[in-house]
Amino acid sequence: MQKRPAWWEWELEITPHAYKRMMQRGVTEIEVRQMYETVTSIHQDDFAGRWRLESTIRGKNWVMIVEPDVPDELIVVVTIYSE
Repeated sequence: MQKRPAWWEWELEITPHAYKRMMQRGVTEIEVRQMYETVTSIHQDDFAGRWRLESTIRGKNWVMIVEPDVPDELIVVVTIYSE
């Protein structure tokens, strides 16, 4: 796995949009946190300032889009989906 970004240890904050998507996709907050801890690939997203994190849980590949909030030192989870 490639080197993790400097903001990696910041606290996760899950947006209301991400919670809605998690409910629709049957994913719990605990699973999202597990996915974050077991990320297999990190890439800059097409949208400036966002990152695409790839992980596997329950035998499925998942993508989590996050946006580091530098002033507040938070990692904002924008959305999550399976591939």
